[in-house]
Amino acid sequence: MQVEVRLSAVVVAAGVDGPRVLVIEDGQGPAALPAGPLDPVRDRTLEIALRGFVRAQAGLDLAYVEQLYTFGDLGRETPRAELAAGGGRVLSIGHLALARQAAQPVGAEARWASWYEFFGWEDRRAGGDVPASGLAALQDWSGRDPTRAGRVRAAFGLAPDRWNEERVLERYELLHEAGLVEEARRDGRQAKGATAAFAGAAMRSDHRRILATAIGRLRGKLKYRPVVFELMPPSFTLLDLQRVVEGISGLDLHKQNFRRVVEAGGLVQPTGEMADETRGRPARLFRRAEGLETSGPVGGLAVPRARPI
Repeated sequence: MQVEVRLSAVVVAAGVDGPRVLVIEDGQGPAALPAGPLDPVRDRTLEIALRGFVRAQAGLDLAYVEQLYTFGDLGRETPRAELAAGGGRVLSIGHLALARQAAQPVGAEARWASWYEFFGWEDRRAGGDVPASGLAALQDWSGRDPTRAGRVRAAFGLAPDRWNEERVLERYELLHEAGLVEEARRDGRQAKGATAAFAGAAMRSDHRRILATAIGRLRGKLKYRPVVFELMPPSFTLLDLQRVVEGISGLDLHKQNFRRVVEAGGLVQPTGEMADETRGRPARLFRRAEGLETSGPVGGLAVPRARPI
């Protein structure tokens, strides 16, 4: 059996109303992440090869890139029947990349999509909640099984547990196991009739699993590395920064506490200029503190919630 190694990129940029992820729509099925095969002879490093795929498919040059995980579940690309008949197996090495601007992709098949298009239940801003129909379907699936019920309660923050924004992959895996996402039907699981609004848009292969892994990684990383500045323009207001963090975390944040954390942590410094506002008082502009590195031993941003979930 042959094994093919592919590289997949979750490219994230900050949008007006939340984070954007780069997807490829080539008419060959659902949306996909930028991806391509690794040439073991030509490609000197994984990162160089990945940057080349994204440049070729979307015309974008990446800045920040880190490796996520290697995805190699049986049947992720090749149906089990084909594997049994001698078909090749495909491994994918996922990467997370951050872009400062959602620049218009050059390729006609590439576009920026809200990551909540695929994970709508992850957006808890503005009083958003997990759809009751979806929770009912999950509870129907768990039935009288205390283990399943406990997993649903912990993953979705049902009382007495609380919502943990980092458990994105765990929630998706539960929905897949319960047959509540389109990918589960494609993988042969019996569908349970979840609403389309709850299930979200499907992605090719296991790309939604890769995206879930990246979202959880970025949400967690916000708290211990100042990676959010890789998504910010050279100058920004504190409200701009708060909105980007809220979009990534999917949570409403306490404005005064957030500003206190940012300024007390020495993460930003004023530029001495004011933002041009069309209404209200002009806001001070800030930039990332000089010498602040996203990979060094510097704290990240606490996420002071505006309300308990």
